Amino acid sequence: MDAGDHKLTFENGVISIKTMFEYNWIVREEWLKWCEDVPMKELLRTRIGGVGGILHTLFHVIDVEWSWIQVMLGRPDFQESFDLHNRLEKVRDLEATFRPDVLQFLRNWDESMETRAFQDTKPDGSIATYTWGEIMRHMIAHEIHHVGQLSIWAWEIGKKPISANLIGKNLILPATNFIH
Repeated sequence: MDAGDHKLTFENGVISIKTMFEYNWIVREEWLKWCEDVPMKELLRTRIGGVGGILHTLFHVIDVEWSWIQVMLGRPDFQESFDLHNRLEKVRDLEATFRPDVLQFLRNWDESMETRAFQDTKPDGSIATYTWGEIMRHMIAHEIHHVGQLSIWAWEIGKKPISANLIGKNLILPATNFIH
């Protein structure tokens, strides 16, 4: 998927939810490309921490992003096992399948959705209430957390990790009338 396929807008001088999703997608795509030069055995190896391994972690962040949006919208959640998606091309296919739904949700995002309530029934039957804005920020932080795990695992196998730097990704362009 080309970076331009999911371009969103910068809002009111604040790093928006949309900008941070776009950042996560750019970094995710860089990680998926990084995986192309890693033996499948290393991508699938069970590692300490996280959900298990490199490819499983990428599957997990794609699944979680889409799943949260589905449940916020009252739709059924994805329930497939990583075992059915345990190849790089299958994870890329899942990304391509899920991204349009996520992108549409983000394009429709507005300030009124920020405090919309979501009730989550816990395994013990109790109910927790969150706001959609809180869930969206959790999704952003969730992926950034897992990118940190990927970076540690990259060093463990002797490969330089993908930079998590937001600077240089052209997400926020300078005003042409104010350059120092």
